[in-house]
Amino acid sequence: MERITIAIDGHSSCGKSTLAKALAKTLGYVYVDSGAMYRAVTLYFIQNEVDIKDAEAVKLALLDIDITFKNIAGKNTTFLNNTNVEDKIRSMEVSEFVSPVATISIVRTKVVKEQRDLGKEKGIVMDGRDIGTVVFKDAELKIFLTASPDIRTQRRYDELIAKGQKVTMKEVKDNLLRRDHIDSTRADSPLKKAADAIEIDNSNLTEANQLEKALALVKAKTLQL
Repeated sequence: MERITIAIDGHSSCGKSTLAKALAKTLGYVYVDSGAMYRAVTLYFIQNEVDIKDAEAVKLALLDIDITFKNIAGKNTTFLNNTNVEDKIRSMEVSEFVSPVATISIVRTKVVKEQRDLGKEKGIVMDGRDIGTVVFKDAELKIFLTASPDIRTQRRYDELIAKGQKVTMKEVKDNLLRRDHIDSTRADSPLKKAADAIEIDNSNLTEANQLEKALALVKAKTLQL
């Protein structure tokens, strides 16, 4: 089967990463979590008190940021300047600031360049918010994943509670809706469905169901090539 590039976009907590990881594992592809890259930048800004309204400060800070991924015990793990930050970048503190950071053009330029470098070869699955519209405009398969706000809120809430974080459903829902609004209305690379993307609403789908649907799309696409 010919190897292709798969771009998965969608709203907050719609299961993009879950599907992307499952697809990559099943197909033997490389998986890249683009959202983790923006979260890592955000964490660095928080830890180093970088004023995101100060363009020069942001520019200088980006020079000191190195983001890599390693597979640890079968889990894709994010490293910021050689330090494992996988758990820290998933905190509510980072979630509160990641969308404003992701609106900064110079940040997006740096991250998109690194994403494209990672995807020079075929056989890659990347999820995010502008993968099919900006990063990989020519991806052979583009999937736009979505789910109802209440379903997404419950998923995110369960994830945070499982990690021992103290949050309320209202806090989680407000955060998700705020991030969706910021990401959908930003001037640089807004979140939107690519014209040639195939939408999957997984509100009532199991992880196995959505993987089955995605694999069918991959098979159909490769047969067309």
